[in-house]
Amino acid sequence: MRGLTPGQIAKVCQGIYYGPEEVKEIEVTSITSDSRQVVRGCLFAALRGNRTDGHRYAASAYEQGAACALVEEPEGLEGPYIMVESCYQALKDIAEYYRQVMGIPVVAVAGSVGKTSTKEMIASVLGQKYRVLKTEGNFNNELGVPLTIFRIRPEDEVAVLELGISDFGEMHRLSKIAKPDICVMTNIGLCHLENLKSRDGILKAKSEIFDYAAKDCIACLNGDDDKLRTLKGKDGIRPCFYGTGQENDIRAEHIENKGLDGVDTDICAGDDRIRVHIPIPGTHMVYNALAGAAVALAMGMELPQIKAGIESLSPVGGRNNILNLPKLTVIDDCYNANPVSMAASLDVLSCALGRKVAVLGDMGELGENEEKLHRQVGVKAGQNGIQLILCAGKLAQHIAKGAQSTHSGSHIIYFPTREALLEELAGLLEEGDTVLVKASHFMGFEKVVDALKKY
Repeated sequence: MRGLTPGQIAKVCQGIYYGPEEVKEIEVTSITSDSRQVVRGCLFAALRGNRTDGHRYAASAYEQGAACALVEEPEGLEGPYIMVESCYQALKDIAEYYRQVMGIPVVAVAGSVGKTSTKEMIASVLGQKYRVLKTEGNFNNELGVPLTIFRIRPEDEVAVLELGISDFGEMHRLSKIAKPDICVMTNIGLCHLENLKSRDGILKAKSEIFDYAAKDCIACLNGDDDKLRTLKGKDGIRPCFYGTGQENDIRAEHIENKGLDGVDTDICAGDDRIRVHIPIPGTHMVYNALAGAAVALAMGMELPQIKAGIESLSPVGGRNNILNLPKLTVIDDCYNANPVSMAASLDVLSCALGRKVAVLGDMGELGENEEKLHRQVGVKAGQNGIQLILCAGKLAQHIAKGAQSTHSGSHIIYFPTREALLEELAGLLEEGDTVLVKASHFMGFEKVVDALKKY
């Protein structure tokens, strides 16, 4: 961090500083809410959660070198602290201020599906010209975004932030913190329907990203998405559409699927074009590449730099990560799942050589149509020529039923739990199989991937 002292922080978040005057004016090195990540000179935020209370770890934070603590109650504290009404709100207020102090361009990535892979693509492309700070892991919510912003250093030239929501109002608050200069929206799909109810509701909630965007913000939008096509700009925001249709500003032509080796395509901008190889499989990756190109062009980059950034992309663990094991090829996509991403992953699996195996689990937060949506995934799996379909979880029984309804000849087995699946898994596999592992994060299917590594 740069330029923030406990005194300034107290003022920004409307807190009261208690402690020695000399500490009040020292520069804070970082801000963390994890006592395991405390370093000398940092500010430790004592957050209260469902499982634990950060106030219990304040003493340990001081011992590890924390300069100050951000707290809601002072009892038992023996070091300098800033008293606030809400540590969560205080972190958001501090992050909003720090983002403005640093003043670097912010690219914010939102959408129903593909936010993380698109964020990674954009960061890889921009990295050919700029020093890029990007969201790590799942730090995309009202706590994760501030903690990401606190990682901005003086040498960083652009920040690529992933913004994730599940209800109305959340994107509004995230936009207030991030104040994006470029907004990217990947698509409007079927996720978080419990709160947002419909695709129109999802569009409305995600469009809150523009509430605090820069006045001359460029909105890079998937122009092949029927809902995003309706966004014609708002309060001076300039839309730039990308996609496969000829009407898009940035478009892909001559797409060539290379199976698990990736995808080749032409990226076209006006009369200019360049052939690129996307090293991660799935034709859906073309949209990520187009988003990366759209952002890069908006930031003054040239097509050869964009090509180099796309072709140097590395997969993120748990997201279409191809593991070439001694006896199996595993497509590790177990980080999260919804109907659109399930379909995309099944398309990737269908490109594989040899016997194809899909290990599929429950998808969360789909609302009243969850059974129907799981069944549709099963139909997709049955129609994709997958020889063995293994379904685990309460809702996954509907995936199995959907697959069975296609009469495709696929061998379909349902397990009520992940543990039941793991007991039988090794005996169902054959050397040379390509195995897709896909479910919502709460299913813990990374344990399935771990088991496959031992096969």
